[in-house]
Order: sequence, then structure tokens, then C-alpha cells
Amino acid sequence: MEDHQHCLYLVLALVSLLVILLAKRRRSAAAPEHGLRLPPGPWQLPIIGSLHHMIGKLPHHAMRDLARRHGPLMLLQLGEVPTLVVSSREAAQEVMRTHDAVFATRPMSPTMRALTDGGRGIIMAPYGAHWRQLRRITITKLLSARRVNSFRAVREEEAAVMLRVCAAAAAESRAVNMRERLSELITDTTMRAAMGDRIKDREVLLRALDEAIVLAAGFNPADLWPSSRIVSWLSSAVRRSEEIRQTSFGILDEIIKDHLERMERGDGGEVEDLLDVLLKVQKDGELPIPLDTDVIKVAITDIFAGSETTAPTLEWAMAELVQNPKVMERATAEVRRAFAAHGSVREEKLVEAGLQYLPLVIRETLRLHTPLPFLIPQACQEPCRVLGYDVPQGITVMVNAWALGRDERYWPGDPDAFRPERFEAGGGSAADFKGTDYELLPFGAGRRMCPGLGFGLANMELALASLLFHFDWEVPGGAKLDMTEAFGITAHRKSRLLLRPILRVPVPGV
Repeated sequence: MEDHQHCLYLVLALVSLLVILLAKRRRSAAAPEHGLRLPPGPWQLPIIGSLHHMIGKLPHHAMRDLARRHGPLMLLQLGEVPTLVVSSREAAQEVMRTHDAVFATRPMSPTMRALTDGGRGIIMAPYGAHWRQLRRITITKLLSARRVNSFRAVREEEAAVMLRVCAAAAAESRAVNMRERLSELITDTTMRAAMGDRIKDREVLLRALDEAIVLAAGFNPADLWPSSRIVSWLSSAVRRSEEIRQTSFGILDEIIKDHLERMERGDGGEVEDLLDVLLKVQKDGELPIPLDTDVIKVAITDIFAGSETTAPTLEWAMAELVQNPKVMERATAEVRRAFAAHGSVREEKLVEAGLQYLPLVIRETLRLHTPLPFLIPQACQEPCRVLGYDVPQGITVMVNAWALGRDERYWPGDPDAFRPERFEAGGGSAADFKGTDYELLPFGAGRRMCPGLGFGLANMELALASLLFHFDWEVPGGAKLDMTEAFGITAHRKSRLLLRPILRVPVPGV
């Protein structure tokens, strides 16, 4: 009898809790706080809010599924953090165009504050005079078309290194770890563009930056419950972020010292690297807000962080091409026709060659495997209305770019299929990724759109064209590829991509 009573009390307690939660939900839906018409969202639990809806799924998958039930503008409570999730073209356009200035700042989590020295770089700087100055420097001096073109020789030299490794593997019928090769290509290209050469502490710096990317992926307890001192004390994310920043800054201090000494001697290289540019801007002293050395260090780490998306995109592109032989055949034939007379892919000839299909392969890869599943979060600076709903000041906004890229409303037929032809005339879509088509947002849109688009595309086009020009590619043993995604700030493959190259056009110097 006593056992039955205990069971009854437990059932009553659970029912009571459920009634309270349902009543709370009904009240919030019927009469939102302060009379606001807030966006809908899934039911919440005390303390954790909406986090239980993420269990067992990748966050961008879980939020896409929730948006299908609750709408394209959805309010979640991630721990203590009220979060607005954008999952439609129309909602994204209102956030990033109609109310662009309102949402142009960044929320600053404890982890990101530690990693970015309080948001002093262009990626995380609050919207204002400091950010506008950094943006102007980045667009006009660091990542302008002229500056990107100045690193053409660097890109070609690093691509040649990769091709020689692949040629050696082909000679021995060995598979190539594409993740390692592509990551090395992009890392060394970026390092030489940013600092002039590979540095002696290369591996230490890269490990620190890789760990920073993992920590920046979010869902750290200290970021979800920022007001809790206990959670902050128990979580190691913020402490580790501080250590990573100090390690990176220490290495960069030595590099900056070497650059300054070289500038004093007047023995700079033929091509200015990005650190040279920043130090000259600092020395000129003509900026409204002085450019201190710590800001320069954050700017350099931001460049590395921005390039983090390029290698995973190339790895996805190669995986999709191998999975889709007809697409591979057409892309390879186009590249070999265009460069047959040259014997290798030269960057200055890429535009002259008039490649039509390869750029569509890259665009389709960016659609299906958008580099950042969630665009870097934005924050609402003042109350406004989106899709007829009230958006309170201070709320965090996450645009689910991955969901937009796979929404059948914008990508008819099979949105999960890899089909570059969809972007051809009459193929169903004319969308581009330059920030004006809100169903395709791999680089974002509006004021906070990624300024490194040109730098990233230059690396992608040369690398992919070179791999297809010189080699055929196959999966060892003819196995079916695992196309599962892994969790992270970038949508990288869960398993490494191993492909066997078959040499078709000799690699120069081999």
C-alpha cells in the first residue's frame, strides 16, 4: 500500500509539474510579457530552457526540425540566453537588410570575450566606431581584390606542394588523406600571406587556433549560464580560452618584433604581408582611433579563423564529386580543356579560361555544406519587429544558414542532392552567395558579411581546379563514402576523406 502511495505521490508531482509548465507556456503565448507579441517556440524546462530539444542531434539539424513545427522565426531559451533562430529567406532578409543596423552587433559570451580580448577584432567587435575602422582597414588594405591578387604566387606555390604530395601517392597507388593535405594547403597559404613565411612556432600556434575554433563552437556551460559563478568556476572553457589567447599573443609578439626590426632595416620582401600592412597603418598614426598592438594580434588571429572554413569546403567538394561521377566527369573535362595547352592550372588564366561549370560546383558545395551552419550570432540593439513579431533588445539572433540551403521551398526537387546544374540557366535557381540572395548565405549578408570572401574563393578555385586537372580520383576499394557531418563551428566531415589519385596530366617538377 505504501509503495502505491509513493507511486501516486510521484505521479501527482509529475502531473503538477506538467500542468505548471503547460500553464506557463499558455500564458506566455496568450499574453506575452509586457504585452509583446513574441515569436513562437518549443516548450521549455526550468534552468535548461530549450536545450533538451538538442539532445541526440546536431544543433543545426535540431533547430531546422523545430522550425518546421514552430515557424521560420523561433524563440528558444538556451540556458539563460534568449535566442531567436532565423530559418527562412524572408526572416533572414528582414534581419540582415531591413533591420541590418539594428542587428549589426555581436553578443559577447564569456568564452568569446576571452578568445578575442574583449571583441577587439573585426569578427567580434561591437558595432560602432572601432568596428567601422577595422572594417575599412580590412576591405581597403587587407583583403581588397588588389591585395588578394598580390598573393597569387603564394597560392600557386602552395598548390604545387600539394600536387607533388599527391603525385608521389599516385606513383605508389596510395590513398591521400585529403583533410590533412587541404588543411596544410590553406594553413600555409594563409600563414605566408599573413606573416610572410612559415614561422618556427607554427605547430604551437596552429594547435592553439584549432582549439580556439572548438571552444568558439558554443554550447559551453559558462556561455549558457553566464550569470552563474558556480558554472563559471566548474567550466574550464573560459580559463582555457584565456590561456590560448596568451599563447597566441606570445607567439605573435615575437613575430611582430621581427617584422618591426626588418622594417627598420628596410629589408622587407617584394610583397607586403598582412602584418606589414597593419604595422604601417599603426605607424602612420592617421586613424581616428589608434591601432594598438593587441588589436593587430587579434586581427591576425581573425584572418586565420576566417580561413578555417576553406579546407572543410574543399574536402566536401571532393567527396561530393567522387560520389557523383557524372558531375566529376563534366568538371574534370572542362578544366582539362581549358588548361591543356598550359600543362598546369595558372591562377591568372582561371578568369580567361571562362570556366562555367567549376564555379557552380563550388557554389553547390557552399549551398549543401555551408561553411558555418549558423552564421556568427548577432544581437538586437533596440526593440524592433520581424515578420510581425516583437524582438526585444539584447536578444541573441542565430541564422540557420544550413537550413536555408536545404529548404525545398527555395531548392525544388531534391534539396539534399548535389546538383550544380540547378544554377544553370533554366536549372531552377539564379541565387548567388554575394549576400543578396537570402536562401544562400555561406558568407552572410549585410554589414557583418564576411570580408574574406575573395580570399577564400581564390584558394578554393585554384586548389580544386588543380586537383581535377592532374588527377582522376577514386575511393580505395570502391567503398561508399560516409557523408556524416560532425559538430563544430564549421560543418566538417565526421570521417576523414581518403582518396586515391590516378595521375593523368604530369605535375611540373615531378
